[in-house]
Amino acid sequence: MKKVFLTLTLCGLALIAKSQNTSVEKSTYGLQTGVLGLWVYNEAKLTNTIALRTELGFDFGIWETTFYDDAPFLLTPVIVIEPRYYYNLKKRSEKSKRTDGNSGNFIALKMGYHPEWFVLFNPDDVPVVRDFSIIPTWGIRRNIGEHFNFEAGIGAGYSYTYAERAGYSKDKSEMELNMHLRIGYRL
Repeated sequence: MKKVFLTLTLCGLALIAKSQNTSVEKSTYGLQTGVLGLWVYNEAKLTNTIALRTELGFDFGIWETTFYDDAPFLLTPVIVIEPRYYYNLKKRSEKSKRTDGNSGNFIALKMGYHPEWFVLFNPDDVPVVRDFSIIPTWGIRRNIGEHFNFEAGIGAGYSYTYAERAGYSKDKSEMELNMHLRIGYRL
């Protein structure tokens, strides 16, 4: 009788362990790079499916526009706050796919700000033009091994450029695209 009870108890504990809620991680830090930048990020858990991503980094760019007439290559600081809803973590877990490091599909609201601090690789001393953007984005993150991951996303939204700072008569608002492909290292 003791053997039967012990066997049932162990089976019950295994079922309880399997039925734990799949959730975003409490906090995850990392470094990512892509074609157009280098960023350090933190994702903090708000709910089981929502994480708040904060990001500091540098955006690379080739700007031959009305704001940067003679600057072929620039490197500007960027601050990003981005709530992310990871909508398929439970489904991935049920299929025994990885969810560590918030590996899954997400919908985000990317809010980015380029401050007027400085511009690197600025041979013509072009003035810094600050801007702010809000871009709804869909993306995926997948793990490669223990610490590496890749991320891809696409979205379209609104940006506001403070162009008067660069000597123009008025500021400018327009539609902005967010397409990113990044590889990263999770700490």
